[in-house]
Amino acid sequence: MENQNVISSRNAANAGISKVLYTGKLHVTGGREGNASSSDGRLNITLSTPGGPGAGTNPEQLFAAGWSACFIGAMKHNASGLKIALPANLAVDTEVDLGTGDGGFYLQARLNVSLPGLTPDEARAVVSAAHETCPYSKATRGNINVDINVTV
Repeated sequence: MENQNVISSRNAANAGISKVLYTGKLHVTGGREGNASSSDGRLNITLSTPGGPGAGTNPEQLFAAGWSACFIGAMKHNASGLKIALPANLAVDTEVDLGTGDGGFYLQARLNVSLPGLTPDEARAVVSAAHETCPYSKATRGNINVDINVTV
């Protein structure tokens, strides 16, 4: 595919990327009522409009799944440095809202983090560190409303 016009958005915070660790490549057709498939064949899903009649998933659910998985990875990464043992049954339930307001469509999110067995101070330390290092948290910081609720 030849690019005759390129529209780029650059962020000074990302200027420091010196090594790309992974590139996810997807091909999407039909928008919210279409199909998404990855170049490696590991993902091939039907998309549906949120609340609509289709049987597929939607971008908000996919974003929530990706953010939850990444956030758990960030908690594991940071917990070792904090010398905090994470519980085997930790979980993140992420809710992503699609809404409208002045100026069009917007997203907002809530991450509900469950860290049973940790003290409230330990849980806050791990979650705060994860929110600083998780790439999804970095990407959304200052761009959408985000609430993180922690239960122990």
